[in-house]
Amino acid sequence: MTLPDGIGVDVSRETSDALTRYVKLLEKWNKAINLVSKGTVADIWTRHIADSAQLFRMLPAQASSWVDLGSGGGLPGLVLAILSRDLERELNFVLVESDQRKATFLRQVAMELALPVKVYACRVENLPVELRADVVSARALAPLTDLCTLASPLLAPDGICIFPKGETAGQEIEAAMQHWHFDLVRFPSITSANSEILKLSKIRHV
Repeated sequence: MTLPDGIGVDVSRETSDALTRYVKLLEKWNKAINLVSKGTVADIWTRHIADSAQLFRMLPAQASSWVDLGSGGGLPGLVLAILSRDLERELNFVLVESDQRKATFLRQVAMELALPVKVYACRVENLPVELRADVVSARALAPLTDLCTLASPLLAPDGICIFPKGETAGQEIEAAMQHWHFDLVRFPSITSANSEILKLSKIRHV
């Protein structure tokens, strides 16, 4: 498997091949659509694939639905959907992306790789369906206060949020706690010494 050691995710050959196909599609489409920064393409497996894959180890045992907000090029949503192939249970994904071109890319990859993914090309606030997700994620989308506002209506009663954050995580937590109560667990990022992953549960407004 191409992922660096320590990610904590072991995958089958089929899943490894699917990740490789996804990376090739991402690189191809990135020439026309800004899916990821062009300066990070050369290090795409660590900067984007492994960075997304590490979230999978936080999947609750009984989770069946995962909603990814601001999915962009499918990071982490498509990566996690590909990894879910190795589960012995059904896990469905909803990807929300307001940019129509990026949403088209997400649908194309999901179709070519036969992934259990539904894509909504709209802002999170304008979702046409009611969701009760076991997991809500977002990568590089918004400050934590805004993420709580967006995610809380989408969560099942026992649902969790998983948000990768950079070196401003502490400041974002303090700001969010002015408006929200939540249980919080902080995990160091495996791919970046200056980053961490925030796991929130029992989110409620102050």
